[in-house]
Amino acid sequence: MSIPYGTPVPFIDHLGITLEHFENGRSEMHFTARPEHLNTHEATHGGACMTLLDVAMAAAARSLETGMGVVTIEMKTSFMRPAQGPLVAMGQVLHRTGRMAFVEGRIQDAQGQLCAHSTATFKYVPRSPTTHVIPTD
Repeated sequence: MSIPYGTPVPFIDHLGITLEHFENGRSEMHFTARPEHLNTHEATHGGACMTLLDVAMAAAARSLETGMGVVTIEMKTSFMRPAQGPLVAMGQVLHRTGRMAFVEGRIQDAQGQLCAHSTATFKYVPRSPTTHVIPTD
Protein backbone atom coordinates (compact mmCIF):
# COMPACT_ATOMS: atom_id res chain seq x y z
CA MET A 1 0.00 0.00 0.00
CA SER A 2 1.49 3.36 -0.98
CA ILE A 3 -0.48 5.50 1.48
CA PRO A 4 0.11 4.18 5.04
CA TYR A 5 -2.06 6.59 7.04
CA GLY A 6 -5.55 5.23 6.75
CA THR A 7 -8.10 4.07 4.23
CA PRO A 8 -6.46 2.92 0.98
CA VAL A 9 -7.31 4.79 -2.22
CA PRO A 10 -7.16 2.38 -5.18
CA PHE A 11 -6.86 5.22 -7.73
CA ILE A 12 -3.70 6.54 -6.03
CA ASP A 13 -2.20 3.04 -5.95
CA HIS A 14 -3.12 2.63 -9.63
CA LEU A 15 -1.29 5.84 -10.55
CA GLY A 16 1.77 4.79 -8.55
CA ILE A 17 1.89 7.86 -6.29
CA THR A 18 4.03 7.20 -3.23
CA LEU A 19 4.10 8.95 0.12
CA GLU A 20 7.60 9.96 1.21
CA HIS A 21 6.92 12.38 4.10
CA PHE A 22 3.89 12.79 6.39
CA GLU A 23 4.10 14.86 9.60
CA ASN A 24 3.49 18.22 11.26
CA GLY A 25 1.23 19.62 8.53
CA ARG A 26 3.59 18.70 5.69
CA SER A 27 3.71 15.94 3.13
CA GLU A 28 5.77 14.88 0.15
CA MET A 29 4.61 12.58 -2.65
CA HIS A 30 6.53 11.18 -5.63
CA PHE A 31 5.07 10.34 -9.03
CA THR A 32 6.48 9.38 -12.41
CA ALA A 33 3.91 9.46 -15.19
CA ARG A 34 3.54 6.44 -17.45
CA PRO A 35 2.68 6.94 -21.15
CA GLU A 36 -1.06 6.71 -20.41
CA HIS A 37 -0.74 9.68 -18.01
CA LEU A 38 0.66 12.06 -20.63
CA ASN A 39 -1.01 14.72 -22.73
CA THR A 40 -0.43 15.38 -26.44
CA HIS A 41 2.70 17.42 -25.58
CA GLU A 42 4.28 14.43 -23.80
CA ALA A 43 3.98 16.14 -20.41
CA THR A 44 2.06 14.79 -17.42
CA HIS A 45 -1.64 15.43 -18.02
CA GLY A 46 -3.11 18.28 -15.97
CA GLY A 47 -5.66 15.93 -14.40
CA ALA A 48 -2.88 13.67 -13.13
CA CYS A 49 -1.04 16.73 -11.77
CA MET A 50 -4.19 17.93 -10.01
CA THR A 51 -4.70 14.48 -8.49
CA LEU A 52 -1.10 14.50 -7.26
CA LEU A 53 -1.60 17.95 -5.71
CA ASP A 54 -4.93 16.99 -4.15
CA VAL A 55 -3.43 13.90 -2.51
CA ALA A 56 -0.32 15.75 -1.29
CA MET A 57 -2.40 18.52 0.25
CA ALA A 58 -4.87 16.05 1.79
CA ALA A 59 -1.96 14.15 3.34
CA ALA A 60 -0.59 17.36 4.83
CA ALA A 61 -3.99 18.06 6.40
CA ARG A 62 -4.34 14.47 7.61
CA SER A 63 -0.91 14.58 9.23
CA LEU A 64 -2.35 16.97 11.83
CA GLU A 65 -5.36 14.74 12.59
CA THR A 66 -4.47 11.13 11.76
CA GLY A 67 -7.68 9.75 13.23
CA MET A 68 -9.83 11.69 10.77
CA GLY A 69 -10.30 11.71 7.02
CA VAL A 70 -10.57 14.79 4.82
CA VAL A 71 -12.67 15.75 1.83
CA THR A 72 -11.75 18.43 -0.66
CA ILE A 73 -14.11 21.43 -0.46
CA GLU A 74 -12.41 23.55 -3.12
CA MET A 75 -9.15 23.59 -5.07
CA LYS A 76 -7.43 26.06 -7.38
CA THR A 77 -4.45 25.11 -9.51
CA SER A 78 -2.08 27.14 -11.66
CA PHE A 79 0.25 25.45 -14.16
CA MET A 80 3.62 27.17 -14.69
CA ARG A 81 5.46 24.77 -17.02
CA PRO A 82 5.09 21.26 -18.43
CA ALA A 83 5.50 18.62 -15.74
CA GLN A 84 7.88 16.04 -17.20
CA GLY A 85 9.86 13.19 -15.73
CA PRO A 86 9.84 12.26 -12.05
CA LEU A 87 7.75 14.71 -10.04
CA VAL A 88 7.72 15.69 -6.38
CA ALA A 89 4.59 17.17 -4.81
CA MET A 90 4.72 18.91 -1.46
CA GLY A 91 1.77 19.88 0.69
CA GLN A 92 1.81 22.32 3.59
CA VAL A 93 -1.01 23.36 5.90
CA LEU A 94 -1.25 27.16 6.02
CA HIS A 95 -4.05 27.38 8.59
CA ARG A 96 -6.23 24.95 10.46
CA THR A 97 -9.47 25.31 12.37
CA GLY A 98 -11.37 22.60 14.25
CA ARG A 99 -13.13 21.42 11.10
CA MET A 100 -11.12 22.80 8.16
CA ALA A 101 -7.57 22.92 6.83
CA PHE A 102 -6.30 25.48 4.32
CA VAL A 103 -3.41 23.96 2.39
CA GLU A 104 -0.88 24.85 -0.30
CA GLY A 105 0.65 22.37 -2.74
CA ARG A 106 3.52 22.49 -5.24
CA ILE A 107 4.81 20.16 -7.94
CA GLN A 108 8.47 20.32 -8.88
CA ASP A 109 10.32 18.43 -11.59
CA ALA A 110 13.68 16.66 -11.15
CA GLN A 111 15.50 19.95 -11.72
CA GLY A 112 13.56 21.61 -8.89
CA GLN A 113 11.54 23.80 -11.26
CA LEU A 114 8.03 24.71 -10.12
CA CYS A 115 5.55 23.11 -12.52
CA ALA A 116 2.24 23.69 -10.71
CA HIS A 117 0.92 25.41 -7.60
CA SER A 118 -2.36 24.82 -5.84
CA THR A 119 -4.38 25.90 -2.84
CA ALA A 120 -7.26 23.96 -1.36
CA THR A 121 -9.65 23.77 1.55
CA PHE A 122 -10.31 20.43 3.22
CA LYS A 123 -13.00 19.47 5.71
CA TYR A 124 -12.17 16.94 8.44
CA VAL A 125 -14.61 14.01 8.47
CA PRO A 126 -14.75 10.65 10.25
CA ARG A 127 -12.71 8.09 8.34
CA SER A 128 -14.63 5.57 6.29
CA PRO A 129 -14.04 1.92 7.15
CA THR A 130 -11.98 -0.01 4.61
CA THR A 131 -14.33 -2.07 2.46
CA HIS A 132 -11.76 -3.61 0.12
CA VAL A 133 -8.39 -5.30 0.48
CA ILE A 134 -5.29 -3.70 -1.00
CA PRO A 135 -2.22 -5.95 -1.14
CA THR A 136 0.76 -4.67 0.82
CA ASP A 137 4.42 -5.14 -0.05
